[in-house]
Amino acid sequence: MPQAQLKDITLNYREDGDPNGAPLVFINSLGTDLSLWDQLLPLLPAGLRIIRFDKRGHGASEVTAPPYGMGTLVRDCEQLLDLLNVRDAMILGLSIGGMIAQGLAVKRLDQVRALVLSNTAAKIGQPSMWHDRMELARHQGMAPLVEPTMERWFTKSFRNTPTVDHWRQKLLHTPVDGFIGCCAAIAGTDFYTPTSGLRLPTLGIAGSDDGSTPADLVRETTDLIPGSQFKLIRRAGHIPCVEQPEAYAEVLNTFITDTGHI
Repeated sequence: MPQAQLKDITLNYREDGDPNGAPLVFINSLGTDLSLWDQLLPLLPAGLRIIRFDKRGHGASEVTAPPYGMGTLVRDCEQLLDLLNVRDAMILGLSIGGMIAQGLAVKRLDQVRALVLSNTAAKIGQPSMWHDRMELARHQGMAPLVEPTMERWFTKSFRNTPTVDHWRQKLLHTPVDGFIGCCAAIAGTDFYTPTSGLRLPTLGIAGSDDGSTPADLVRETTDLIPGSQFKLIRRAGHIPCVEQPEAYAEVLNTFITDTGHI
């Protein structure tokens, strides 16, 4: 996969679909990589230029020393899209990816014509919770974090399937510095005021059994943006694009069509 050399970071990214199509940019969650969207891509309509990337400290992207600021993660995405000459994109961010998407929309409306805020919020958890996880990773590595995270990410029935092993391994092998860096970015972020100033087509997606960003929290953030839509995916946890890809695609494809993106 290609590597983008930005001002202070090298990011791994991938493009699929129609190179001349309407841009759809995916931003991953904490502890995952761009394979998060693999099951979803075949279910998307033609006519899209699909861009995915591994954020700083994740996947095959460069790992820099923590902590990271949310502004840094937003700037990474902004610079990548500038490098790829992307304007008027639909930006879909999941969890921390949704925070990055909010920050990007506030900063660069020329790059963002529509938002999909999936399993995310303007503020996620309390700083003390993130600092506890950072300390655990710093002193014991990623292993103690894996099973509690799987419980928040996936429904009980889905955790019994072989698919979950892939995501256990992804989290287990996330670089500790990358994990700590992004935890610090989440801990320091409260986007309630800037997000409430956005005026663009927005879809919020939540999972009925999300243990990280409960549906009411996702709805609260989505409701900050006038005219936004909210969809609940049943029998899904924090990563419904993995657990319920068909239902996720149906919701996303309807929004793509309704906004006239293709």
